[in-house]
Amino acid sequence: MDAGVGLRAKPGAWAGLGNPHRSSTARVPVSFAAEKPARPLVLGSDSRRSRGARLKVSCSRKPAGIEKAYYSADEALILKQKAEDVIPYLNDRCIYLVGMMGSGKTTVGKILAEVLGYSFFDSDKLVEKAVGISSVAEIFQLHSEAFFRDNESEVLRDLSSMHRLVVATGGGAVIRPINWSYMKKGLTVWLDVPLDALARRIAAVGTASRPLLHQESGDPYAKAYAKLTALFEQRMDSYANADARVSLEYIAVKQGHNDVTILTPSAIAIEVFLPWFDLTY
Repeated sequence: MDAGVGLRAKPGAWAGLGNPHRSSTARVPVSFAAEKPARPLVLGSDSRRSRGARLKVSCSRKPAGIEKAYYSADEALILKQKAEDVIPYLNDRCIYLVGMMGSGKTTVGKILAEVLGYSFFDSDKLVEKAVGISSVAEIFQLHSEAFFRDNESEVLRDLSSMHRLVVATGGGAVIRPINWSYMKKGLTVWLDVPLDALARRIAAVGTASRPLLHQESGDPYAKAYAKLTALFEQRMDSYANADARVSLEYIAVKQGHNDVTILTPSAIAIEVFLPWFDLTY
């Protein structure tokens, strides 16, 4: 990986720093409430949804119910200052986090939502609720990956009509061009994590919740690394469509680390804000 490239944004999108470089490496349910609830968003009107489920989500400008993120006082101050600088440019647009499974999109997304005063959604969780099945792995088992992807696209379509959201997308959401048409209504950020770190993280917690990995027997790390490598080869061009890329390897080098797993979610969230600072207001 080009260690000199940490954050890249496309011209006209964020910072005008050029196209993203390809990587050479490869808490609780969230509810929303409001003093004056927004009109419910109905997810699940299509007959392909199992059990006829229809998911209603009310979203407000107050992100009530978001699990509170914990970080140091210094990090809290930096995040607050950067969020205040970024908010005028966002103009209520949504932020979509993309990246490989296990890259920290949900954890980082909750921090971003908290400091921006946005609401947070995990698209995988919304699909689970819409089809009435408790996990992505079970959806794959009972139906198919195609069934999941169809519902994922519908969820992203519905979310794209809303504002002031941070959305953590599934690792494979980028493979369908129609999904990009929805996400490009907001701003997209690719969390680029070295595959070795992802494989170690996933092997440590198990692959039961990762249906694309939970298929072969053998050494958990070797199995995860091989499958992640194959998936990344298929998806890397799609990830590069994001408006900005946040390279955890670059952040670690900048902070004097050799291991990206040392980075805290709040440190990564701070880096997500950086492309906006090259804008001319």
